[in-house]
Amino acid sequence: MAGSTVYLFKFQEFIITKHTVIPFSKHGIAVRQLCPHATEVVRRLQEEGYEAYIVGGSVRDLLLGKVPKDYDVATDAIPEEVKTVFPRARLIGRRFRLAHVRLGGTLIEVATFRGPQVNEDDDHMHHNGRILRDNVWGNLEEDAVRRDFTINALFLDPISGDIQDFVGGYKDLAERKLRLIGDPVTRYREDPVRLLRAARFIAKLGVELGEETARPINELAHLLQDIPPARMFEEVCKLFMTGHASRTLETLQRLQLARVLFPALEPKGKSGKVKTGILMETAMKNTDKRIAEEKPVTPAFLFAALLWHPMRKRADALQAGGKPEAQALAQAADEVLEKQVSRTALPRRFSVITRQIWTLQPRFNHTHGRRAKGLMNERRFRAAYDFLLLRAYEDESLKDLCDHWTEAQKGVKLNTGQSERYNSDSPRPTRRRRRRRPNRSAVKP
Repeated sequence: MAGSTVYLFKFQEFIITKHTVIPFSKHGIAVRQLCPHATEVVRRLQEEGYEAYIVGGSVRDLLLGKVPKDYDVATDAIPEEVKTVFPRARLIGRRFRLAHVRLGGTLIEVATFRGPQVNEDDDHMHHNGRILRDNVWGNLEEDAVRRDFTINALFLDPISGDIQDFVGGYKDLAERKLRLIGDPVTRYREDPVRLLRAARFIAKLGVELGEETARPINELAHLLQDIPPARMFEEVCKLFMTGHASRTLETLQRLQLARVLFPALEPKGKSGKVKTGILMETAMKNTDKRIAEEKPVTPAFLFAALLWHPMRKRADALQAGGKPEAQALAQAADEVLEKQVSRTALPRRFSVITRQIWTLQPRFNHTHGRRAKGLMNERRFRAAYDFLLLRAYEDESLKDLCDHWTEAQKGVKLNTGQSERYNSDSPRPTRRRRRRRPNRSAVKP
């Protein structure tokens, strides 16, 4: 065990870190628990004279008794040197290059240690106060303090069995504490998405924010407005579609981040929270249940549940102004989705389904005749029906309507598609191949 002094960023104070080595006898992660391909990548890099470790979320999850979904490797070899060891590796990225090594069908991401920025010309600040910087290579200690949270900065050597800890991440994990490395305000400004990552780790891992890490969140939440909508969409999917949607929604409310993510949602007084309701909360629980059962989920249904109330409220206002219900719903859907995509992009393949789920709802009131039969032949019928069931949790007057449509489907082959199978186990329809007719004009008499 040794002490070391690490200079993190030019605008911060020196950070004194205590380098701790945690042996296998203490942490208990056996080699057989690790991905053999990640271990092989580390072994071959070390045989070539490089430092290499399994790092980040996989080490954290193993210490918590969870099964990692993927494995990352950190090394002092630069990407081109990694490619020399693994000729079939694929180098990606511009500002920060990575090597993707595929062994036995498993993709291992190999990153070079990052170092601190010390050149004043390399740093600049966005007009809104967000810090931007390029990446440079560094050593093991420098890479540790450049990571975001202490629990993500643990380096496991699968060959020796030791874990290298420079920032107290092992102790924080044991105490279920989530703590940023360095000055929290600086780290949030450097990448505001860390605000959402904090919420995700709280929900996923059952950790709680350290006092200093929690304090600036409300003050800096506005920085999320400057993150590109496409990246925000990816983050929302990580928040709500990884099996912890219900706890995530609760955490976002507690940290007052939900209003920033979903600007169309109605604020709840001056608390910084938004109104949710039974429908939204039930949708989150159903999402978690389906993911646990390894059933398909789609962002289209998720956004339909999240934005239903503001869309319905706007549609009611348009109807009160004299617009027919169908037109009011269509216009309200367009307006609410347009407001949302300015914050979190929603690809058209999902937004189209969300819109159709909403606009099909009034058609369930027509329970007989050609209209009813036509509704059941709609491509998005099953998704819209599932949403009707969800609405019934909040509005008991819909129960009889739900019962009717449940009975109506018995023995009927529905024209449903794969994309809307959120709460449905219906088989994917097969398309009949059309027979090609001969070109009669080409046939000689």
